[in-house]
Amino acid sequence: MVKVRAARPAEAEDLTALVMRSKAHWGYDAAFLAACAPELRIRADDVAARRVVVAENGRGEVLGVASLEGTAPRAELGLLFVEPSAVGQGVGRLLYRDVLRRAVELGVRRLVIDSDPHAAGFYRAMGAVAVVAAPAPEAGDTALVRFAAAPVPLADWARAWTGGGRAVHLGNVGEFNAQFADATLDREQRPAHHYACLAAFYSPYPAALVLPRPVPRGWTELVCRQLGWTGVEVYDGLLDADPGLADAVRARPALAAQLTGAGLPLVPWGRTRQFGRLAGLPWRPEELRYEAKSAAHGLFGRILADGGHPRIVLPRQWRVDGRGAAARMLAARTRAGESTVVKSEHGVGGSGTTVLTPARVRAAGGAWAVLRRLPRGPLLVEEYVGFAASGAGEGPRDLTYDGFVDEAGHAHEVGGAVMEVADGCYRGATVGPGVVPAWAEKSLTAFGTAVGRELADSGYRGWFDVDFVADGAGRLAPTETNLRLTGPSIAFMVAARLDALRGAGHLVRIVDRVELGARLPEAQLDELCAALVRGCAELGAVFVPAIPTGAFEPAPWLGVLVAARSGEVLDAAEALVRAAARAVGAMFGPS
Repeated sequence: MVKVRAARPAEAEDLTALVMRSKAHWGYDAAFLAACAPELRIRADDVAARRVVVAENGRGEVLGVASLEGTAPRAELGLLFVEPSAVGQGVGRLLYRDVLRRAVELGVRRLVIDSDPHAAGFYRAMGAVAVVAAPAPEAGDTALVRFAAAPVPLADWARAWTGGGRAVHLGNVGEFNAQFADATLDREQRPAHHYACLAAFYSPYPAALVLPRPVPRGWTELVCRQLGWTGVEVYDGLLDADPGLADAVRARPALAAQLTGAGLPLVPWGRTRQFGRLAGLPWRPEELRYEAKSAAHGLFGRILADGGHPRIVLPRQWRVDGRGAAARMLAARTRAGESTVVKSEHGVGGSGTTVLTPARVRAAGGAWAVLRRLPRGPLLVEEYVGFAASGAGEGPRDLTYDGFVDEAGHAHEVGGAVMEVADGCYRGATVGPGVVPAWAEKSLTAFGTAVGRELADSGYRGWFDVDFVADGAGRLAPTETNLRLTGPSIAFMVAARLDALRGAGHLVRIVDRVELGARLPEAQLDELCAALVRGCAELGAVFVPAIPTGAFEPAPWLGVLVAARSGEVLDAAEALVRAAARAVGAMFGPS
């Protein structure tokens, strides 16, 4: 185990020798190294003044050295050198992250790095931004490359979410869904158990993951490496078929005592009666009433009735009694040339939501034929909010506001995101600075905050979101609220972690489903993910596999996260991931 500690003045000479060996690793000749020696020398009285630290292994061997120099708000990474025999073992990454952490504590907001051109790829992969473009390194090349990073503390909302510390994450997706008897989901909850892998990201830094199905060891190791986590315990394979993960934990008293007795918060996908028993929290099922789409619609209407949200428009909604009434209403709206949204009362990720244009109804053989193909159970009929891109409303169609209500009943704002939605079904989301267009941000935030206050007053505690569609005229229409974690919430957690780990300004995109060209054995999945990590890093992006278990399905797929500091790089990283996923069949052959 390699750890970072403060350097000692008595080590100065040995550390200087390490620095010179590390510099020589790049093939510089003796004359050049001699010229560099005075600048690279570490003196005994420099150790404290330059805030020098070392990376040391369990045998007490020093593997690397780094320094943080200057005063806030601007400081420099004066040294970062690794023993040549330890290059590629994560020592440099450990030291760099320690420098960024200490910079935050000192109030530094700009960290300047003058890098050897051979190390430019390392700093780019660590999230630093090149101020001067790096030349192609050649033997004897002496031009330093300037990088900069913006150290920031963990976001205020992220500290409030788990009390500033680590948490135990419970992947109870199936358990949450089951309490609503959602007719759009299969009884075995197979997709839910895949999505339970997102438990890795329920907070910026987990202490333990509790999962219903087995997950690949290589996946958890890669996620920990990409997000700088250590000491994460994984408890997986706790269920065979039943969706009750919290009860499966309670059936193992030693495990339950370990998870609940550590003094760490338990974070579920969503609240359930079973989770309340495990966590020792009161269970009030009425807290979740706004998970129902009709109840959420009523809540939105009451908020709008009080005024103060002029750029929010609420589509009309009707709860119909029986399929016959729904068919008659749909047929009448079709004859009038109006598009219609038909919804189940509950649905996950847009399941149970169908957009029906007049052309689509006619092509299907009429209203009755359409409705026979929809899931059983009560239906809601809602007017369709059209989109005509013009003026202020140009831009994304589907947006969401995320927040949470803490145990004391205080509502916290997290932020807005842009979602990818196809035919009413959620496909992914992007979060980060500038993602939500300026014309929508104020309205989205004000209305989302108002919903948060109402949820807090109703007794709800936990994460929530409010989904919107844009009408193309600068207005937003709220469509539903989700009283649980979601894909966008996962992206927010990862963005908060990457900002704290690598510097501010990350855009993060979660893509729920990237189709694979072949079903993969576990070893080949590890190889693919490692290749995607390298490929995205070369673009200046970060790749994190989010849902690995779909790769083992007969129709294989992968859920992924990509992060970058610009939309162009983010798009390029997603395209790279999709292309590599499609090429899997050619690489490994059909299974």
